[in-house]
Amino acid sequence: MRVLGINAIFHDPAAALIVDGQVVAAAEEERFSRRKHGKRPVPFAAWELPDLAAAWCLHEAGLRPGDLDAVAYSFDPGLGRDAATLGLDDPSDHLRLDYARRAPQFLAAALPGLDPDQVRFVPHHVAHAASAGLSVPEDNAVLVLDGRGEVASHLGGVYRDGRLEVLRSQELPHSLGLLYEDLTRHLGFLHSSDEYKVMALASYGTPRFLGLLRDLVRTTGDGGFTVERVDWDALAKARASDGQLTDAHADLAASVQVRLEEVMLDLARWTYDAAGGPKTLTMAGGTALNCVANARIAAEGPFDRVWVQPAAGDSGTALGAALAICEDRVEPFTTAALGRGWSDGELEAELRRAALPYTRPESIAAEAARVLAGNGIVAWYQGRSEYGPRALGHRSLLAHPGDRHTQTRMNDVKGREQFRPIAPMVRAERFAEIFDGVYPSPYMLFVHRVKTEWKDRIPAVTHVDGTARVQTVHAETEPAVAALLAEFERLTGLPVVVNTSLNTAGRPMVDTPREAMELFGSAPVDLLALGPFAVHRATAFGGGR
Repeated sequence: MRVLGINAIFHDPAAALIVDGQVVAAAEEERFSRRKHGKRPVPFAAWELPDLAAAWCLHEAGLRPGDLDAVAYSFDPGLGRDAATLGLDDPSDHLRLDYARRAPQFLAAALPGLDPDQVRFVPHHVAHAASAGLSVPEDNAVLVLDGRGEVASHLGGVYRDGRLEVLRSQELPHSLGLLYEDLTRHLGFLHSSDEYKVMALASYGTPRFLGLLRDLVRTTGDGGFTVERVDWDALAKARASDGQLTDAHADLAASVQVRLEEVMLDLARWTYDAAGGPKTLTMAGGTALNCVANARIAAEGPFDRVWVQPAAGDSGTALGAALAICEDRVEPFTTAALGRGWSDGELEAELRRAALPYTRPESIAAEAARVLAGNGIVAWYQGRSEYGPRALGHRSLLAHPGDRHTQTRMNDVKGREQFRPIAPMVRAERFAEIFDGVYPSPYMLFVHRVKTEWKDRIPAVTHVDGTARVQTVHAETEPAVAALLAEFERLTGLPVVVNTSLNTAGRPMVDTPREAMELFGSAPVDLLALGPFAVHRATAFGGGR
């Protein structure tokens, strides 16, 4: 069966393609359009489709639109209701429903040859649930939390033999995702985009407003929750986007973060009991990108295993929608490297076109490790790009974790706020010596405690609260990165490297070779490792740092 999944309704438009039980391609539209998150989540943009991503998915598989058996759209307008009846202040929301109803015709126009009757609507939270629950081989409980779907903001359920039983959903306006979005906006950040900045800021604060938030945000004992209106201004003054962050802002972020963790933990426990005590919990929805909450559920919850979909936000519903209607048994999720890739010949042609001096060292991993050991910064561009918001060793900026100034330097390179942490990748076999927490962690979706004896050895990746958002690197799945880490350890004694996304602030992650070269040319990066090829700044531009 050939199924194309589409996410388009809110934000992070994306496409994913399943062919005969294999996920062959998945990518966000932002990687093609170069517009962060693809579009803003306003009703007027609901018609915009991931037409570039969808066309690429089909091209990657050698298919035409007419070859598809079905197209799965991750929103069901038939479930929608007027925003006012849901308690939402969104007078233009009816446009979303209207555009969604017309999605089959819009898709047929964007993908000539597609029969509009092939388009099937999948409820938004069912698509989220499928992206996680159908990505693992075992039966599992599933927890979905985000801003909103058609009429709800949450789903708790269980997958048995690949079939979903919905145990509970929480109707709007109660929403943990919208609560966090409101806080993001109040703190001067861009909502539906910068929530991860609030999570980072929370580590600098004290949760002194927690008592009030426990009164306003409550679980109901039956798998649901209520969120009452928060008077944010009474707790901390609203911040302009260019305003100064104060202790009160950090304290407010800390308070909401802790209450979010508590409620999510309660919901996970309820789902475990209602599902009959399965060993595995899977998670999706934008709130599942909160790696601090995920780590707490893993540590304090009743499950043996917690698995989070790497594309947990709305982009992942493209994959989930396709999984939800695919009649074939689909192989378990084993890699997020589902986006575009280029052959060595194509990469070399791009370097020649750009007239950049390059070499092909015996080992690009060893070359990069040598630059890193000398405290250089490496733009690491290898294989297919990642599906989801995390750079996982395919489109990454790498640096030395042992220099305590690396965080400041990397944030300067990327144009980011200085309070934001940078993350480590670690050789899987050395993880337990350095960190405490969820293992394995190949998708960087949990925080881990840095062991005391290692905090001074890897200060660049140790956050102010003593944690790090770790990616474990396994040689069998990521051989190039594993080789780099092994050589870096041989040179420095450290089996850890700083890993952050290959982009600058406000821009999507680099996807094409040309974009990688543009970043290399405009930022103080010492080495571009483009596939097997090495471009050194000192050689290319006549000078180093």
